[in-house]
Amino acid sequence: MNELTTDIKALQDETLNNLKTSKASNTLRAYRSDFKDFAGFCVKHGFKSMPSDPKIVSLYLTHLSKKSKISTLRRRLVSIGVVHKLKGHYLDTKHPVIIENLMGIKRLKGSKQIGKKPILINHLKQIINVINEQDIEEIVKLRNKALILIGFGGGFRRTELISIDHEDLEFVDEGVKIALKRSKTDQFGEGMIKGLPYFSKETYCPVTNLKNWLKISKIKNGPIFRRFAKGSALTENRLTDQSVVLIIKDCLKLAGIANDNFSGHSLRSGFATVAAEAGADERSIMAMTGHKTTQMVRRYIREANIFKNNALNKVKI
Repeated sequence: MNELTTDIKALQDETLNNLKTSKASNTLRAYRSDFKDFAGFCVKHGFKSMPSDPKIVSLYLTHLSKKSKISTLRRRLVSIGVVHKLKGHYLDTKHPVIIENLMGIKRLKGSKQIGKKPILINHLKQIINVINEQDIEEIVKLRNKALILIGFGGGFRRTELISIDHEDLEFVDEGVKIALKRSKTDQFGEGMIKGLPYFSKETYCPVTNLKNWLKISKIKNGPIFRRFAKGSALTENRLTDQSVVLIIKDCLKLAGIANDNFSGHSLRSGFATVAAEAGADERSIMAMTGHKTTQMVRRYIREANIFKNNALNKVKI
């Protein structure tokens, strides 16, 4: 009997470990951060946060709805459910008391969200031009240009962008192939390969700028986007996803563009929007961005075509 108990305990531990490794580290950090807020709410009101029950979670969502978007509520709900699972507890996140409460909140608040702005072609050119004019070391300029142009050209999430190693690159006659080992929507680690072709204008070409960066940095292996120590001394440390956000926002500000409504996601959404404006179909956009469903891509296409297919264009005044 003791052996059986030991075996079951070992299986439980292994299962929990598998659940943890099924999620990207950034995703796990986000789950824990969300759960911390929920736990704080429970402590304040004398509730038990682990294990919790649907009624308490529903009260938390109502509390959160006063200042948060419906998308934030849904994300917090997922996080609370996942953390319960990781701790070996079951929480029915689809219980009617939760789902019907969310539906009511959505009806009262509406679900149309104003997201962060995409970085479009005109923004991209302004950013690259202002980097070229900066009074900083050339090596820093080349890193920032390569980072921004590769991020845009590949429709990368910032976590994907900073995860690229030199070993993931293959330069070919047409451009560069970049192998992604894993991404947010690729939880089984199947990976994907993105192909970035050469642009006709070298100034804004992701491939040319990447080559220039690798040449001056002398990077032959490991992370391609690295941090600088004080001054322009290149380290072996990979950039963080937050560093990407700061670089983007700093470059926007230097270009005279108000950066409040832009984020690290703006390169990715910018690629999808610009591709849609140029007439790319949803499948080809999804092949580059790695979106698993058409919902988000169709939103980019709709927004890209908001003036192109506008009925008011037919009105003559």
